[in-house]
Amino acid sequence: MALSRIWASFIIVAFLAATFQCIFIKGNTNIYSRMVVGNAGDTSYTTRLDSQKMASAILQKLQSGKTYSEGTLKYSKTADGNYISYRQQSADGIIATAKTAVDISINLIGIMALFMGFMSIAERAGGIRLLSKIIGPFFSKLFPELPKNHPAMGHMVMNFSANLLGLDNAATPFGIKAMESLQELNPNKDTASNSQIMFLCLHASGLTLIPVSIIAIRASLNAANPTSIFIPCMIATFAATIAAMLIVSYKQKINVFQPVILLWVLGISAVISLMVIYLKSLSFTGVQTFSGVLSNGLILSLFFLIILGALYKKIDIFDAFIHGAKDGFEVAVKIIPYLVGMLVAISLLRTSGTFEVIIDGMSKLFGALGTDTRFVAGLPTALVKPLSGSAARGMMIDTMTTYGPNSFAADLSSILQGTSDTTFYIVAVYYGAVSIKNTRYSIGAMLLADLVGIVTSILLAYLFFGNVH
Repeated sequence: MALSRIWASFIIVAFLAATFQCIFIKGNTNIYSRMVVGNAGDTSYTTRLDSQKMASAILQKLQSGKTYSEGTLKYSKTADGNYISYRQQSADGIIATAKTAVDISINLIGIMALFMGFMSIAERAGGIRLLSKIIGPFFSKLFPELPKNHPAMGHMVMNFSANLLGLDNAATPFGIKAMESLQELNPNKDTASNSQIMFLCLHASGLTLIPVSIIAIRASLNAANPTSIFIPCMIATFAATIAAMLIVSYKQKINVFQPVILLWVLGISAVISLMVIYLKSLSFTGVQTFSGVLSNGLILSLFFLIILGALYKKIDIFDAFIHGAKDGFEVAVKIIPYLVGMLVAISLLRTSGTFEVIIDGMSKLFGALGTDTRFVAGLPTALVKPLSGSAARGMMIDTMTTYGPNSFAADLSSILQGTSDTTFYIVAVYYGAVSIKNTRYSIGAMLLADLVGIVTSILLAYLFFGNVH
């Protein structure tokens, strides 16, 4: 029921926000059209400006008569000498979004078929069970409901490993396979089990070792030091992951101070720290090269080892692959309704202007309190990230182009982009794959962990870059 209430709330809030703007804000009379049939990049609305009220910097930019852009807000001088501004739509309307949701699912079919095909081979060859034995001592404490050496442990390890390396294409099939394995043990098939909640909350925290895509975007926008956000990203996402583990452990009454859990957490922390120290010594090109070799090399090595193990066990390799690939195809198609529903609700929130109201309100609130408001400019990325990864990436780029790639807002938005995963997308895809309707407290736990990541990111941004800009 929690997911149903949240979904309904998104739609109601978006409609009320749009109706308010349509009635009280001049120039927003076409907001309903934008929400239904609009496309990202379309002109949302125009407003005639008074040159006496315009910032002098904007007037200087317009002296040549050319259009001046500042984020999604555009300024131009008309032939009669007057000025107008117009805002471009930042998201598709619900019609285009529904098509996008189907496109995402279709694009997942090949990836799901490939990785779940190899997972099927690994299962028949006993590789997943071997992995479960290795990780068993730790997972048996964190997932007490799982039987000893259950295959779900191996599936979860594969998912966490792919997520850690930023391999989204591999992480999703591994994660869905883990959810399916956990669903086999779930006595109430339409309600999330404790193990499923723990797994999904840890996954949604988005622990990633190397934020390559963020570094690449910063480099393309001519940031002075593209890799400067690497350590803050690593610390913030690790804090979000630990927060997720503690929150769910508290709800499920799991003692996280057991020696096995502490040793594993400290051991993983030590490995990550050593990796961070090594990567910090590399140049931007070196980080990209190392990341490519590590992530792609591990995927190919994994396939190679699975095939070798299957040959040793003398199983029918291609038949096992086809069996798993068929399952991957079915899952990719099965999640379409869940994905359409969630993405459409998110689209309504974005196109209704709800986010703009929240950001403006927070800026005024912190300004009135007399606090430093530089961090507010980076918050749109954090607010959108739980809803849509691509939207958050667009917000990050928009922040960097608006305030400059070397600004405090740009650095903060980059850290926020690398801190957590897309909570509601994950809920729609993973719970949808196993037809779970009652998510219990999982969404609240994920959002609370996201909040920890956001607060940590802001503190780290001030610590690392507060005195630089």
